[in-house]
Amino acid sequence: MGLRGQRIVVIGGTAGIGLAVAEAAGREGARVVVASRRQEGVDAALKRLPQDAEGRVLDASDEDAVRGFFAELGGYDHLVYTAGEALLMESVAESDLGRSRAFLDTRLWGAYTAVKYGAGSIREGGSVVLTTGTAGRRPMSGTSVAAALCGAMESLTRALALELAPLRVNVVAPGVVRTELWRELGEEDRDGLFESVAGSLPVGRIGEPADVAEAYLYLMRGGYSTGSTVVVDGGTVLV
Repeated sequence: MGLRGQRIVVIGGTAGIGLAVAEAAGREGARVVVASRRQEGVDAALKRLPQDAEGRVLDASDEDAVRGFFAELGGYDHLVYTAGEALLMESVAESDLGRSRAFLDTRLWGAYTAVKYGAGSIREGGSVVLTTGTAGRRPMSGTSVAAALCGAMESLTRALALELAPLRVNVVAPGVVRTELWRELGEEDRDGLFESVAGSLPVGRIGEPADVAEAYLYLMRGGYSTGSTVVVDGGTVLV
C-alpha cells in the first residue's frame, strides 16, 4: 500500500503543509506535481523536491485555469488540496465581506473546483485528500468565517465520498501549525499565540507541517478510509 511510483498532485504544495506532504511523498518514491499561485513559490519548492517533481503555476480560484490544468495534466493517482491564503481572524462586526468571500473562494470553492475537474483523471484505487481545520469543532472569538469553512469542508467530504465512490475522499483537520498562513499577525502577536496555544495543549507544543503531512500519506495509502476527517491537532479539541 505504499506510494512508490504513484503520481500525486498537491495544489498548494509549495509551502507549509502542502510542501511537507510533497516532500514526504517524494521520500516514499512518489512522483509529485506541486501547484500554487506564484512562480517564485513553485521554483523554491522544486529545489527541495526530488528531480522528477513537476511544478505548475495555478490560481485555484480561477475555474478556467483549473479546468485547463487538469486537461493538460493527464492521469494520476491522488489529489491533495491544501491551498489557502493567510488565516482570517476578525470579528463579525469588523469583517470585510469581500475578504471573507475571497477566503472561501480559495479554500472551499477552490477545492470544489479541483475535485470537479480533477476527479475524472484519478486512476483506480486513488483518492482525494482535502483540508479543513479545528475551528468548526472548537471555534474561538474572531473565527466565524474559518469555522463556517471547516464545517462546510467536512460536509463536502462526506457528500463527495458517496457521489464519487469508489474513489475515496477524505479530509485532514490540522490544529495550530507553524506555517506561513499566520503571516498576517505581527511577529510579537504570532509568537504570543504560539506560546499560549502550546502551553494549553496536552502535547505541550504547536504542530509542525511534517506532523500533519503524515495524516495525508495515511489517507492516500489506506484503501478502507473514505468520508473521514482525521484530526491532527495536539489535543486542541480536548481543552
